Amino acid sequence: MNMCLWPEVPRPSQTVPCNSCELKAHSPRLVWGEGNPLARAWILLDNPGARESGDHTPWVCGTRQTLYDEVAKAGFGAQGLYLTFVLRRRPRRAYAKEAERHQCLQNLHRGMNEHPPRLLLCLGDIALRAFLGDAEASVRQTRETWQQSRGIWLTASYHPLATRRRPTLLPLFAQDLLFFFQGFQSLANPAD
Repeated sequence: MNMCLWPEVPRPSQTVPCNSCELKAHSPRLVWGEGNPLARAWILLDNPGARESGDHTPWVCGTRQTLYDEVAKAGFGAQGLYLTFVLRRRPRRAYAKEAERHQCLQNLHRGMNEHPPRLLLCLGDIALRAFLGDAEASVRQTRETWQQSRGIWLTASYHPLATRRRPTLLPLFAQDLLFFFQGFQSLANPAD
């Protein structure tokens, strides 16, 4: 079991400003992404959650540990993946969800334009709906299928927190990560 955080990626210089974001009052901590931003395979979560304890000591929360463990079992490592988020800050109370997601997605799309991934795994309905811009999109209907969006091969799975709350989802999550890894082997490096 790996208890080390994936390396955090610094904020790019060319971004939509985050200083006026409503979520700044929730959390001053801005987390851009983790792992390798040049990777051909990306994972999208709704928000970064906690990367440190109340005394600012780095730590791997249970949700992140579930993700890290299952990603490693599927054959990926931190250097082969980039983990990024719809929101760059951890929400701690109610906020204007649609407005904040729209603002943050502009930065996600800029990053994808600079270093486009070949594959994207959206974890949870929130990440999937935000990325596709489709309020009806569902992990249940999207998992173990491939579709193209913005020139990227996309699939989805359950949020790691959902697998912790409902352990019956964990085998499906593991199966989806294997599907993603197999897709990476065939779609990320197509034969010429």
